[in-house]
Amino acid sequence: MTDSALAVVRAGALTTVQDAGRPGHAHLGVPRSGALDRPAADLVNRLVGNAPGTAVLETTLNGCAVRPRSTVTVAVTGAPCRVTVDGRPVAWGAPVRVPAGALLDVGAAGSGVRAYVGFAGGIAVEPVLGSRSTDLLSGLGPPPLADGTVLPLGRPVGGHARVDVVPQPAPPAELVLGVTLGPRDGWFTPQAVHTFVSGAFRVSAASNRIGLRTEGPALERARPGELPSEGMVLGAVQVPPDGRPVVFLADHPTTGGYPVIAVVRTADLPAAAQAVPGTPVRFVSVRRR
Repeated sequence: MTDSALAVVRAGALTTVQDAGRPGHAHLGVPRSGALDRPAADLVNRLVGNAPGTAVLETTLNGCAVRPRSTVTVAVTGAPCRVTVDGRPVAWGAPVRVPAGALLDVGAAGSGVRAYVGFAGGIAVEPVLGSRSTDLLSGLGPPPLADGTVLPLGRPVGGHARVDVVPQPAPPAELVLGVTLGPRDGWFTPQAVHTFVSGAFRVSAASNRIGLRTEGPALERARPGELPSEGMVLGAVQVPPDGRPVVFLADHPTTGGYPVIAVVRTADLPAAAQAVPGTPVRFVSVRRR
């Protein structure tokens, strides 16, 4: 069979379809979703000649393996990893021509967490609310990949890939997140706020696409009780009762009742997508009210 599709041979720990997401639907209770490391997803699309925001595969830790049913140009970016075609090593971070029926294997991340696999023409699953992204919180979009899943591919928009030589940042050895304090920093003691912007935290193994959870000093509240649920934004740093900050990522809930001590600047969030458990985390205040 030589139709424009690919069959999943090895789904990996968690592989999902992601594009630019579905922002603008928070009033309906729909998270934005989309690629966690957006620069890596944008780069992989440039490498295979796709328009920005075209749907790609986002893998987690141990990659995936797929078999395209027609010859297609492929590239892999994000977390550095071994890439093979029918067992033969091919380039990572560059366009590769994969013949029909060949096995493309994206290996385990050598560093970082998430790799992005782009195909010329993109993953052409049916969009939901204008996006093809898998949303783990709401269940919108295609389910996470499973062995045997068949995904349609779109028609390539160009005759060949446009090679991009912009270097990619390495996964962080230390995750430094610039934050703006508020809106609920007043719910914490002055010492807790000082600890937040000066203390040493680590990425927790419980982190996922919904939020980057941290381990480290607990932040003490200055007042008891709970807030009524209020709107949450991408990068909000919510502090649950255990006192350990949680940075909301693409699949975050649109409302929440735990106080938000600060908001991470958007430019720092792609690095959070590649921070492995145990990575040191520092929150740095970039503007005080």
